[in-house]
Amino acid sequence: MSPSLSIVIPVYNAQASIGRLVETLLASPPTAQTDVVLVNDGSRDGSHAVCVALCQRFPGRVTYLRLARNFGEHNAVMAGLAHCRGDYAITMDDDFQNPPEEVARLLDAAISGGYDVVYASFREKRHGRLRNWGSRFNDRVATFLLGKPPQLYLSTFRCLSRFLIDEVTRYTGPGPYVDGLVLRSTDNIGQVAVEHRDRQAGQSGYTLWKLMRLWLTMFVNFSIAPLRFAALLGLGIGGFGLVMAVWSLLEKLFGVDVPAGWTTLYITGIIFSGIQLVMLGLLGEYVGRSLMEANRSPQYVVRETHGGPDRPHGEPGA
Repeated sequence: MSPSLSIVIPVYNAQASIGRLVETLLASPPTAQTDVVLVNDGSRDGSHAVCVALCQRFPGRVTYLRLARNFGEHNAVMAGLAHCRGDYAITMDDDFQNPPEEVARLLDAAISGGYDVVYASFREKRHGRLRNWGSRFNDRVATFLLGKPPQLYLSTFRCLSRFLIDEVTRYTGPGPYVDGLVLRSTDNIGQVAVEHRDRQAGQSGYTLWKLMRLWLTMFVNFSIAPLRFAALLGLGIGGFGLVMAVWSLLEKLFGVDVPAGWTTLYITGIIFSGIQLVMLGLLGEYVGRSLMEANRSPQYVVRETHGGPDRPHGEPGA
């Protein structure tokens, strides 16, 4: 018997594309037991009506979650994974940049290789300049902070096994980073080269601020490396100060005439003050996120659910 598959799609202002995407996916599904989970992440266009219509058109094959506000792509993916019921789940974008025909290749690679997760590696990326720059920066940082294999490309187009879905959705914190949860759960990872297409409608919801928030989540929620770096930087500055103190003492002992260096003093003061403020901000970020978790800030809030199988709301897929 072929495994079942759930395709999780976070939806954001995708009125023009989400209907055609779901129709394409279900017209020739990679396995007979394929369903789609749509998560509306606070769209401001007509995406809600389109998604409700899809549930009515494909009863039992489309589950629709409408979140109460915009929580972010990774939070929306977590909501979709928590409500999917397939043996495998594929996460993909809502704009056709991830070609529907490549879904079968990801699933086949996961099954044949016995992988917990298979990432899509794009032969040529079609994102905008800001998104491409952000992806490259994210890749370098993930390699350093999360222990990501250097050759692995972290894509939102990925296939997860039921084992990994259950492990990832155990996390209930308000700031999820799906790839960080994957990398801390398994090293049984595959990769498949796929095509990447231009957006067929709309524009990317990622702004510079949203990319920075995502990076901060990766820095703070899934690694203590920044704190270790701060400690090493403090030791380095302290060592530099000790060396300068010894140097000044030797100059006094040997009677070296040293002119007053006000420029050096105020530049040094500004640099060290800036470093102190950055470190305080970093500590504040850790404390703030800990406070959010202590206050049980929600990872996502589902306003309404449509379609899907008959089972209690929020119950994980079987």
